[in-house]
Amino acid sequence: MKNKERSALAPLLKYVGPHKPLLFLTLLLASVSVAATLYAPILVGDAVDLIVTRDNVDFKGVAVILIKLGVLVGITGLAQWLMSLCTNKAAFNTVRDLRNDAFARLQKLPLSYIDRCKQGDMISRLVSDIENISDGLLMGFAQLFTGLVTIVGTLIFMLTISVKITLIVILITPLSLFVARFISRNTFKLFRRQTEARGELTALVDEMVGSGKTVKAFCYEEEAEKRFEEVNQELRHAWVRAVFFSSLTNPCTRFINGLVYSFVGIVGAFTAIGGGFTVGQLSCFLTYANQYTKPFNEISGVITELQSALAAARRTFEVIEEMTEPADHENAVVLESCDGTMSAEDVFFSYNPSVPLIEDFDLRVSSGQHIAIVGPTGCGKTTFINLLMRFYDVTGGQISVSGVPIKECTRSSLRAQYGMVLQDTWLKTGTVRENIAYGKPDATEEEIIRAAKASHCHSFIKRLPDGYDTVISEDGGSLSQGQKQLLCISRVMLSLPPMLILDEATSSIDTRTEILVQQTFGEMMKGRTSFIIAHRLSTIREADCIIVMRAGHIVEQGTHTELLAAGGFYAELYNSQYEV
Repeated sequence: MKNKERSALAPLLKYVGPHKPLLFLTLLLASVSVAATLYAPILVGDAVDLIVTRDNVDFKGVAVILIKLGVLVGITGLAQWLMSLCTNKAAFNTVRDLRNDAFARLQKLPLSYIDRCKQGDMISRLVSDIENISDGLLMGFAQLFTGLVTIVGTLIFMLTISVKITLIVILITPLSLFVARFISRNTFKLFRRQTEARGELTALVDEMVGSGKTVKAFCYEEEAEKRFEEVNQELRHAWVRAVFFSSLTNPCTRFINGLVYSFVGIVGAFTAIGGGFTVGQLSCFLTYANQYTKPFNEISGVITELQSALAAARRTFEVIEEMTEPADHENAVVLESCDGTMSAEDVFFSYNPSVPLIEDFDLRVSSGQHIAIVGPTGCGKTTFINLLMRFYDVTGGQISVSGVPIKECTRSSLRAQYGMVLQDTWLKTGTVRENIAYGKPDATEEEIIRAAKASHCHSFIKRLPDGYDTVISEDGGSLSQGQKQLLCISRVMLSLPPMLILDEATSSIDTRTEILVQQTFGEMMKGRTSFIIAHRLSTIREADCIIVMRAGHIVEQGTHTELLAAGGFYAELYNSQYEV
């Protein structure tokens, strides 16, 4: 546990490092504020000594002291205000840098990491956990510096009044530190479990909201509520335990500090009676004793808050420290152009080493060929596409494009040679124009409209409230699933790369529109190598070559007519779609 805490603290301090000037200024302002605050009891003590009896009061002297107190209050207020500005800026800049790096690392992580992580938990790490870090840093910067300066300052002032009583205070107060340290060491694991439970809850809510229609369609509401209640109860339990144990710190330290204050009052009273110092000095010393013990309460609260911040930081740094995609080879080839040829030789791949998927896969594709890939669910069709794009790297064998092994190409230049239209649509929050031009931001208005017309979505776009300037959300808002699919097709129409990947690209489009889009695809695919994944085999009759996969292997290969004539697995799949 201590190692985890330390491992989170060290990288967090690296993010704080660039803001040292602000922290130094904070420390300087804290010193000014504390010095003014500590000088005030001396003035109050002097004022007490000027009030000897009812008829013997030095009003002029008291008035001068009151003016000095007013000036000190003004200096203290200004210093604390400037200190708040510095601490806020340092904390928020640190969190900004941390969030930027976490999101930047997320963009570089391999697809395998994204696949195995829950979206809601990732959102919790980048939003809620980093907010916890911000709260911890704000409290740390604001109270830790002030508390430390206050402790040192009050010790110096108390020593000038009575060395003996000051030594007594010094010997007793460390007890509160031992109590705070004991409690904080045992709360880190509780706060870590709290952040994990919050991540699980966020992931569950994201899952249920994102799949709202499915939940209602299968009457899963009660089960969803039960799951939510279980995770919510676990979060409540973790939160209550963490807050309960952490909240013990303040009352425990306050109890010890109360003993210190009482002891100082009793010893000081006897000292004043014996003539050791004046009543004003006793009043001043009691004020210092109270101010000396107060930072211990604040620091104990800071320690508790830092435990929560460090637990959240550990989850955030797990993302930042995650291994990114292997860097492109030092002499990696940049594919400026592609002739459309592709070959796969003895390719092996599996997501789980113990569960084989693609084995001994061989395929050669000529320039401009239209290759259809068919087979039952789970046979490796989409996995092969992931390997083509280097979303995953093969574990054995080699895939080449234009005669160049793709492992020797830069990923960005390789992926730029492909245009993908997937079964699952994806839109970003923005205008229709921005969604179409996602892969080509510098596209002209004419190019965008031409692509929209080619994909048969220009007409419904013009019917939208603001046409191409209509803002749509990530889920497409009022757009139908087919309309969202057409917008995704428009992206590919706009860029027209040399190689195309169509993974059930027309699965959400009505029959009439599908015929039009298939005609458009036919024009678009002329001269371009195309990989078409389809479950409706009637849509791939015109393919130059149909690859039939089964359990990660190519079991048949040929044209539609040849495969039907062979009467093999393809014929069985094709005929099964027309059986009643």
